[in-house]
Amino acid sequence: MINIALITLGCDKNTADSERMLGLLMKEGFNLVTDIEEADVAVVNTCCFIQSATQESIDKLLELSEYKKGRLQYLICTGCMAQRYKDEIADELPEVDAFIGTMSLDSIADVVNELDKRSASSPIKRYDELDTPYPNREAVDRVLTERPYLEYLKIADGCDKRCTYCSIPYFKGRYKSVPMEDVIKEAEVLAETGVKELILVAQETTCYGVDLYGEKRLHTLLRELSKIDDIKWIRLLYCYPEEIYPELIQEIKTNSKVLHYIDMPIQHTEDEILRRMARRIDNEGIRRVVKDIKSQIPDMVIRSTIITGFPGETEEEHEALLETLQELKLQHVGVFDYSQEEGTPAADFPDQIDEDIKAERLEDIMLLQQDISAEFLKSCIDKELDVIIDGYLPEEDVYVGRSYMDAPDIDGMIFVDSDRELLSGEIVRVQITDSDVYDLEAKLI
Repeated sequence: MINIALITLGCDKNTADSERMLGLLMKEGFNLVTDIEEADVAVVNTCCFIQSATQESIDKLLELSEYKKGRLQYLICTGCMAQRYKDEIADELPEVDAFIGTMSLDSIADVVNELDKRSASSPIKRYDELDTPYPNREAVDRVLTERPYLEYLKIADGCDKRCTYCSIPYFKGRYKSVPMEDVIKEAEVLAETGVKELILVAQETTCYGVDLYGEKRLHTLLRELSKIDDIKWIRLLYCYPEEIYPELIQEIKTNSKVLHYIDMPIQHTEDEILRRMARRIDNEGIRRVVKDIKSQIPDMVIRSTIITGFPGETEEEHEALLETLQELKLQHVGVFDYSQEEGTPAADFPDQIDEDIKAERLEDIMLLQQDISAEFLKSCIDKELDVIIDGYLPEEDVYVGRSYMDAPDIDGMIFVDSDRELLSGEIVRVQITDSDVYDLEAKLI
């Protein structure tokens, strides 16, 4: 029996893809292992969103190629980096035996079988057309690699936005929704395995359905997913502000299973920067969307991301960004310094910002956000919240969990004091007793 190890790099969407590939491999009778020294085949599902991610993918492939001196026979590169550099990657990485692009991941089992039978030394390549509709996919049980009660559910792929700093459309293609019946079927299977929290992901979730049904149907999808009894929480990530629409806000407001949490990347707040980024919203529009959401759902928690040091960003624009963030008081903000990505329009823009200045501006934003976060969390003291338990810290005799306000791995945590044993995945009611910059303390009620 052939042993296969799969390593996932990059985002939660890659995690969902990897778990599907593992399910397909297991269905074909391959043995899955986590120890690379036991593997006959190693698969790396790569990321290349920014330069550092590309380098990490290359380094991992080169690291694993050393295991060919032992049991490992074949090395497969899948996903984003395989797709983005498809014309040159085989020459640059001769250590790799097969390359599978982003729309061809379902061929993973066929590729492994072909490697095992082939006599030629040239690498296998699988690249399907990027801009076709989402392919009809056979139902398969994903092999869950994260917490068994929490899963990412990918509802679309690709992007039509063409922001000037972003390389994603070049290796993901146009926006394509997964048919609703397929999404629901996958969610039902996940619920049967014990998943309680679904996190909906895509390059952009808010446009779900436009390509298939001629209109946005994310609100309809939420309503249908909430009918699955064992799913308790549904969380939304990657909602672009200009695409948020009234029916979606209403569904979040009225559907008890949809958490009052939204991840809404704004990337910047100043009009000239937004224009040169090719974002489809301005400062006034961002303020209007935030105000509208908060007025209809007062306890809504908003997470966002900011790019600092975009080419041509002036000190005045940086200061104006800080002022707007101070006024918006978004509860969670992630900050990234601009990465000059080859092949994107912004890479050739004049007035590229010095790395030291980027670092200084990033620190300015993070210090401001720490104050905003600390103020918000302090206001949570004495409130009661439902918390899903993620684990136990024996050295501190305390449980770790999250409320609706926190997405896993990127937001804060709640440390829960309990006299009884709590199980991971259990949802309990707590009262908040203390706070710091990013986390809360609580006691079981």
